[in-house]
Amino acid sequence: MNFDESNGIMNIRLTLQFDGTDYHGWQIQPGKPTIQGTLQEALYRITGENTIPTGCGRTDAGVHAYEYTASFKTNSSIPIDRIPFALNANLPADIICRGAEIVPDDFSANRSARGKRYRYTVDNGLFPDAFALRFAWHVKYPLDTEAMKEAAGAFTGTHDFIGFASSGFSVKTTVRTIYGIEISKSNNIIAIDVTGNGFLYNMVRIIAGTLVYAGGGRIPPGSIPEIIKSRRRENAGITAPAKGLCLRQVFY
Repeated sequence: MNFDESNGIMNIRLTLQFDGTDYHGWQIQPGKPTIQGTLQEALYRITGENTIPTGCGRTDAGVHAYEYTASFKTNSSIPIDRIPFALNANLPADIICRGAEIVPDDFSANRSARGKRYRYTVDNGLFPDAFALRFAWHVKYPLDTEAMKEAAGAFTGTHDFIGFASSGFSVKTTVRTIYGIEISKSNNIIAIDVTGNGFLYNMVRIIAGTLVYAGGGRIPPGSIPEIIKSRRRENAGITAPAKGLCLRQVFY
């Protein structure tokens, strides 16, 4: 069923893009601007309902999304194809709704997700690019992308990634599967694409920081398997700044 026939409630999936620079992440926090809180206010203005949207996952303060999935349930009679237009008229310019569709009752933007792809962007020019300042980590010393690729290969597969997580999280298991890490370079911009079934708190940012250390000669690329096995956070690289991270795709 795509909606509850007994009361006309529809389950709606939204596709969002946002520049997270000025927000304290996805999740609502009292007294702080968040993506979820801003979206909730816009939904109230267009539906008259005080609904709390579900997100495909938490994003840290300053993290961006190219394709973020949210879902909410509504009794509103507003046509589905008009929801993005109505939302965009009530959202700030740095949050854009790019699509809306009716989904089955049991769909949840969070629980139904099967994997995600993140991109971490590094600006590797001697001087920072003014147009990348909000979206890339400026690393001025030269990085060896071949060394980074060698190091990246060791992350692929199923491992206990406790050594690549910041403290302050609560999960049943720290085992995750990385399907692949691709590294590409165009001019001075290095893109690190990480795809997996799920990620621990700051995991992608720590992987990115570790790959930058490998590219800069601070960590031997061949030592990554032992760093993973050690399960010790201090053996990995720095936690890369939030502004370089962008959620690119969610798989269902």
